[in-house]
Amino acid sequence: MTPPKSRRTAPRTPARAARAPKLDVDTLLKDRGTRIIVCCGSGGVGKTTTAAALGLRAAEQGRKVVVLTIDPARRLAQSLGLEALDNTPRPVPGVGGRSGGGLDAMMLDMKRTFDEVVVAHSSPEKARAILDNPFYQAVSSSFAGTQEYMAMEKLGQLRAQSDADGSWDLIVVDTPPSRSALDFLDAPNRLGSFLDGRFIRLLAAPAKAGGRAYLKVFNTGVNLVASTMSKVLGGEMLRDVQTFVGALDTMFGGFRERADVTYALLKQPSTAFVVVAAPERDALREASYFVDRLDADGMPLAGLVVNRVQQARVPRLSAARARAAAEERAAAGDQLTAGLLTVHAGMAEAAARHRNLVERFTAGHPDTAVVQVPALAEDVHDLTGLRAVGTALAGG
Repeated sequence: MTPPKSRRTAPRTPARAARAPKLDVDTLLKDRGTRIIVCCGSGGVGKTTTAAALGLRAAEQGRKVVVLTIDPARRLAQSLGLEALDNTPRPVPGVGGRSGGGLDAMMLDMKRTFDEVVVAHSSPEKARAILDNPFYQAVSSSFAGTQEYMAMEKLGQLRAQSDADGSWDLIVVDTPPSRSALDFLDAPNRLGSFLDGRFIRLLAAPAKAGGRAYLKVFNTGVNLVASTMSKVLGGEMLRDVQTFVGALDTMFGGFRERADVTYALLKQPSTAFVVVAAPERDALREASYFVDRLDADGMPLAGLVVNRVQQARVPRLSAARARAAAEERAAAGDQLTAGLLTVHAGMAEAAARHRNLVERFTAGHPDTAVVQVPALAEDVHDLTGLRAVGTALAGG
């Protein structure tokens, strides 16, 4: 199955925008050709809950699913009835038994994943030299883009394991809560550029040169640069960086190679991107930007999920009429009815605002399938809540 891609066209009227195609979540989940679903969007829009609900619904429809979350708040573990999640997929009890499916869940451990990459792709001696290096310990824990890059690494590992032993037939990825949702796609190139960059190559020069060649390099001017960097970084820090780069040098190509393989995997028809947003101006602007980027990069877009959409309980009673009626009932001394009408007016105003924002998005992206998930009365904290979200995602 190849989900429709977004194409920008001239804005439509709200009446036509309301007829935007609907995202058919159940068809997406039941299609065995769908092997990876990537939930992406800006922070705080419900990506983690959406990813968990999709994984749970797919498992209960017979799929063998693993959900990879990068959410540090540990909400996923609590919702799935698990005490904690770590870098190893853990089975969620009581899911998918009758259907023959199953659900595993895990939370990315950025540092541990980086360590695993080092151990897997270098000799024991070099691995130990890298793992013990203070500069590596800093880079693997806090370098900008490392979390996103390691999410890509872990996705590649899960897909390779699935292909090898059939552990899962669907991987659902909850992308990192980055400043921009685009960081997930850009991080591999950024980290690769850092490792391949001129600054790193210059730092590696002493380790690569050695002996007389080392002195020759420095006699031709590199000593001046190294002296400057030594003042900025400190002599000990500079030596740590040079040792790290010398040990990691043989892995540079592997980083970029694996990133390219995973990036190509994301462009295949077996992958589906689900952009997640809230009915807020900034979140939908970010979603619009991401949809355009996916289209430009040839990534398979399934559609947009708009979470927490307010719905008026009595659509025919407008906010203006409700407020007028509330004033009348208050003047008559009926405070209870007045209060209920005021609450309805607020909900009706929010519903109209959300509807207009969604219609504005669909006017700019007429071919992007959309599904709206109504705002729930309380936060999702268990499997029952996730099932309710899954039902809403499926249009129920």
